[in-house]
Amino acid sequence: MSEMITADLVDLDLAAPTKEEAARSLAERMLALGRVTDLDGFLADVAAREAQMPTGLDGGIGIPHCRSAHVAEPTLAFGRAPSGIDFGAPDGPADLIFLIAAPAGADDAHLTILSALARRLMNDDFTAALRATTSHGAAASLIRGDIEPDEALAPQPPSAPAEGVVADAAGMAPAEGVAAADAAGAESPRPGPFRIVAVTSCPTGIAHTYMAAESLERAAGAAGVEVAVEAQGSAGFTRLDPAVVEAADGVIFAHDVPVREKERFAGKPTVDVGVKAGINRAAELIAEVQDKAARGEAADGEAARGEVTAAVRPTPVEGAGEPGEGYGTKLRKWLMSGVSYMIPFVAAGGLLIALGFAIGGYEIADAKSVAEVFAWGDHSSWAALLFQIGGLAFSFLIPVLAGYIAYGMADRPGLVPGFVGGAIAITIKAGFLGGLVAGLIAGAVVLGIQKVKVPAVLRGIMPVVVIPLISSIIVGFLMFLVIGKPLATLQRALTDWLGGLSGANAIILGVILGLMMCFDLGGPLNKVAYTFAVGGLAAATEGSFKVMAAVMAAGMVPPLAMALATTVRGKLFTKAERENGKAAWVLGASFITEGAIPFAAADPLRVIPSVMVGGAVTGGLSMAFACTLRAPHGGIFVVPLIGNPFLYLVAILAGTAVSAALVILLKGMRRTPPAAPETPAAAGKPEVAAAV
Repeated sequence: MSEMITADLVDLDLAAPTKEEAARSLAERMLALGRVTDLDGFLADVAAREAQMPTGLDGGIGIPHCRSAHVAEPTLAFGRAPSGIDFGAPDGPADLIFLIAAPAGADDAHLTILSALARRLMNDDFTAALRATTSHGAAASLIRGDIEPDEALAPQPPSAPAEGVVADAAGMAPAEGVAAADAAGAESPRPGPFRIVAVTSCPTGIAHTYMAAESLERAAGAAGVEVAVEAQGSAGFTRLDPAVVEAADGVIFAHDVPVREKERFAGKPTVDVGVKAGINRAAELIAEVQDKAARGEAADGEAARGEVTAAVRPTPVEGAGEPGEGYGTKLRKWLMSGVSYMIPFVAAGGLLIALGFAIGGYEIADAKSVAEVFAWGDHSSWAALLFQIGGLAFSFLIPVLAGYIAYGMADRPGLVPGFVGGAIAITIKAGFLGGLVAGLIAGAVVLGIQKVKVPAVLRGIMPVVVIPLISSIIVGFLMFLVIGKPLATLQRALTDWLGGLSGANAIILGVILGLMMCFDLGGPLNKVAYTFAVGGLAAATEGSFKVMAAVMAAGMVPPLAMALATTVRGKLFTKAERENGKAAWVLGASFITEGAIPFAAADPLRVIPSVMVGGAVTGGLSMAFACTLRAPHGGIFVVPLIGNPFLYLVAILAGTAVSAALVILLKGMRRTPPAAPETPAAAGKPEVAAAV
């Protein structure tokens, strides 16, 4: 860390009332040394990471950090704030502030060093020395590791080592007083003490991941148990030795991103929490997993030995979270898992279909297969080729949706029955509704099978043979013979309803869809509205084409409105927002609703209501004008495929103007303009934070 922090990057009397101003003060030191190239851009990335999850930790520590394209080289700045600054920690304000800046493409060596700092922050002697020193140079040296805390605060001598066994992804040395064993080459833990394996991870992977690992190691030492931690950070990770995992008595997952290769920990008592719980409640987690082991309870309440289980709480793809998460929240995550994997098929397939229509007209839908008839010099053949490739990509939508809903519930064993159920939904014409139900059933069936006790000799073939076979049979039986027909009937009723939409009903639906598209700018509600529209395209009715047109038009409004507002009244926006406004023109025109996220993150109370009103206006007008769209994506680039294109553009312009006017009005009413010192909360929200 010798080049990452110097005395010039230390402020022992940081006077900043807010975390934004603290970050700005420390970032200005980085800028002065040429470590940061664009102050506002960097601060926007810091704010985006902060918006995703507060970076305050128990013990008076704040660690704002991010990766950013505006960072020239990995840098660390330290500020000591005697009056304290609120970084969202449960125990109150932070007085030790570490601003970590990593380039967007930071290499493993730099990330490893930054992770080492994150571990040292869990050392009470280290933090006490930082609070006591009066020298900027000494503080920098202490953080670099060039000197040790003074004698009064020195760690306990190694004559009474803690018993924690450490193995982490970045290969760093263990904390003082903790016995270490490298995860990749450690021998199986000796019999006797309770043995735990743990995995820690966070979105950025350069701070919380390693602090949680360190906290667990220290708590394990105090409790007299052994722990091997696999820190899945940005610098990669070293897998725990299979022998260590096999010998473990319990598992702790402290993560905010999916744990990689979770199936390795199958069949053991498991505690699954967010990464901050691993930092703040390590001792409680250890006690909890010991209690589960004593009761013979594994991941979901089954006996801890002798069966195959996912060894996780539901939703390994997106289910990292705190205990007590409700079923509604879990269901949303499962559904969003399927939707997130489906979107690339929608984009690729839809745009190819749109290009085919644009080149060859709608009649290419009836063209013969290009495998049989293809003329190299005929543009209609090329149009048919694009259309047929896009159609095949589009045909995967329902199987992918169902397969990855099941994957979100039950991990890889859920993929086969999920895809099979989705394919059956297409066969019986149950549409997207059938795909949703098939995915949920497949995931539930697999989770049920995993709870069945099986002989040890069968465990190896369960994930690859038995579970896919049995679950596919059950899902197929249910979809073909039990619930398939009712679902198909319901899907037809929905299709008929869309086809008959007209007048006030159509306008109301357009308004509702517009509000949904603009409420969370790419979040769950936005995805629900978009999935509803895309699902209707399979029916190929006039009503479904109207819905698709309204959804895309409304989704274009937020970024276009912010671009217009920053152009008309730039002084109401920060420099970073004005720069984002330039890009928002292109993003909005391309139907990328997320282009408005930097503005919503910085000023949600003014921006979100404004864009919702504009989206509702556009959605309602699009339906009133009976505009239609056969392509699920493309923005203004698929205008030739739009029915009533002139009125469609009028609807978009009207909503854009309304949203921009409202934003300008609301921002103009606030008492304090954003000019002096700018608040850098501009670059993102949890769904798409650029710093992650």
